[in-house]
Amino acid sequence: MPRYLKEEIIHWLQDDNQEKALFQKADAVRKETLGDEVHLRGLIEFSNICRNNCLYCGIRGGNALVKRYRLSEEELVQTAFNAANLGFKTIVMQSGEDLYYTADKLCRVIEKIKKFDVAVTLSIGERSYEEYKAFREAGADRYLMRIETTDKDLYHRLDPHMSWNHRHECLLMIRDLGYELGSGIMVGLPGQSIESVADDLLYLQSLPVDMAGIGPFIPHPQTPLAKEKGGTLKLALRTMAVMRLLMPDINIPATTAMESLHPQGRLMALQCGANVIMPNVTDTEYRKLYELYPNKICLNETAVQCRTCIGLKIKSIGRTIGTGYGGHIKHVEALKKENEE
Repeated sequence: MPRYLKEEIIHWLQDDNQEKALFQKADAVRKETLGDEVHLRGLIEFSNICRNNCLYCGIRGGNALVKRYRLSEEELVQTAFNAANLGFKTIVMQSGEDLYYTADKLCRVIEKIKKFDVAVTLSIGERSYEEYKAFREAGADRYLMRIETTDKDLYHRLDPHMSWNHRHECLLMIRDLGYELGSGIMVGLPGQSIESVADDLLYLQSLPVDMAGIGPFIPHPQTPLAKEKGGTLKLALRTMAVMRLLMPDINIPATTAMESLHPQGRLMALQCGANVIMPNVTDTEYRKLYELYPNKICLNETAVQCRTCIGLKIKSIGRTIGTGYGGHIKHVEALKKENEE
């Protein structure tokens, strides 16, 4: 794994004159290491109920203006079935930290969805070791949980009543249980420095992660940070490109938030090192209610429309849609070796 000094990373993040060269280098590393396939993940946002009160999040527990919802087990499984029929080989189950979904409930859902010949990714926040273990044994393949920032003071200001150390420990549990580990950070947060972003990237490299996302901070009008200045697409893309140089073989999504800042945001990301897109397959009646940030795209498009649209965009830049499960290289090779034995 390449090793870069923190000072080099800061330089890349700040130097306007080197931006084009940075993006080209990241794209070349992506192509050489992973090829031209873009892996699609079908994203199901199955509950916007959350026990936490993060200052930047539109579905924070303290936002009384949100219309809350949660899918039933049957709705969740049916949505996954529909996505699998559209050709998605990975289903991402994402929610607020809603403890209504116990380990028993989620394990039942995971076991049913695995029958559709798909990889299952969970993004449901902090749980106990026993729960993570149960999900893994039920068939969950991957787990996504952003660290958000490695600046502990900033983290505790923005995520009241939460513990950075506990979140870090959760990531270690997930990794040690054999999941493909996904994490990520937010850039442009109030009070965040470029030095802090560099530390974040080095932290993700040290875990190490199998997948990592970069999300620009977009102020939500119903949060305490409503009047703060948002993060920029430029910084988000630079951070993502540097991450590709630091970790050449990981999966990096072109995040939806980038397209909320620019109509071509996800395509730009795909040309700066990204190799994954997560189209939303949640029913449209719920999709608009899962508003982590404002101006979310594709709110009224069906899953079919989203799948068709993003497929055409991917082809427009000379890339192809992956046909496999799209796991991290080391996991794919380990599984191949295991099957051969």
